[in-house]
Amino acid sequence: MSTFKHPVGPQPSGVYWRRRLIVLIGLIAVVVVIVLIVVRPGASSGEPAKAPVTTNTPAPTAARAASTSIPTSSASASGQPCKPADVKVEAVTDADNYAAGQLPQLSVALTNTGSNACVIDAGTAQQVFTITSGSEVYWKSTDCQSSKVDAQVLLQPGKTISSQTPITWDRTRSDPSTCQAQRAQVPAGGASYHLQVSVAGITSATTKQFALR
Repeated sequence: MSTFKHPVGPQPSGVYWRRRLIVLIGLIAVVVVIVLIVVRPGASSGEPAKAPVTTNTPAPTAARAASTSIPTSSASASGQPCKPADVKVEAVTDADNYAAGQLPQLSVALTNTGSNACVIDAGTAQQVFTITSGSEVYWKSTDCQSSKVDAQVLLQPGKTISSQTPITWDRTRSDPSTCQAQRAQVPAGGASYHLQVSVAGITSATTKQFALR
């Protein structure tokens, strides 16, 4: 009779069966480890692993204003709207004469001539800079304006506020059809020009004269 089914020895048969069971479990564990090493669960079936796809959102870029910015007294100015008769708009340049190659810097100043504080929209969407010589219009800020913003500004009585960032005029004639093209320089050699500015429909009473050398 087989000694496998009927263990023979000095100890009870239950002891031998337990020993055989331990040995069998050990063999099964070894087989499982070998299978795991060979098969490697989770590995690809021959294709190289691909890097995870990431989406990069471009950072927003600041819009370039085609007209100067006026400092606001607060993020949301409040008060009574300014009466056009109480607002003085003045055209400003950084010089009266410009040497060859020197570019004029154009600005605007606002003065509340009334007796009460008031609010006006002085954003770039409400500003128009115009350069003329004689009866001819040579340049206008709105011809090639790339962006427009509204900005409510609180004007205190008797106070004047001016542009924070002036416009640089490149001494060329403006035309909406040539905004992306190379444009010829305007006449210089002592030629006289006039700058006029309007804000929120209020136009400067006088122009600012300057010359290009």
